[in-house]
Amino acid sequence: MRSRLLHEVAGLRTFVVVMDKGDDAAEELARFARDNAVTGAGLTAVGACREATLAYFDREEMTYQDIPVTEQAEVLSMLGDIAVQPGRSGSGQDEPALHVHAVLGLRDGSTVGGHVRRAVVWPTLEVVVTESPAHLRKRVDEETGLALIRLDVS
Repeated sequence: MRSRLLHEVAGLRTFVVVMDKGDDAAEELARFARDNAVTGAGLTAVGACREATLAYFDREEMTYQDIPVTEQAEVLSMLGDIAVQPGRSGSGQDEPALHVHAVLGLRDGSTVGGHVRRAVVWPTLEVVVTESPAHLRKRVDEETGLALIRLDVS
């Protein structure tokens, strides 16, 4: 993974992040956010992956159902946000929390979409990360068990 700061105005930054063959997009985006102290941002991406695991949240079961993609796929659209959530790894410190969805185009022309759990890049994934003017914070929602952005928490 490589990145470059494209623009900065009044402390708000826009980056381009370019992933290479074999990179796991979710892991690399979390590392990028941590290394660059990104605490609130939106992201968009295009590219391709050799395999992926997307997921669908089943309201009845209150769990994510995996959607495996075991073939080369075009990333037709990838959208998401980066926020912070306290203690994701048990450290008690704020850590990057990604919420990313993708629509993937398959060889036969069909598409599949969902929450990105894992996407192994091949040959590239080009991501634009645009910071928001405020920190975005997530807290676990008691009803769903999901980490959701809370606007009332700074």
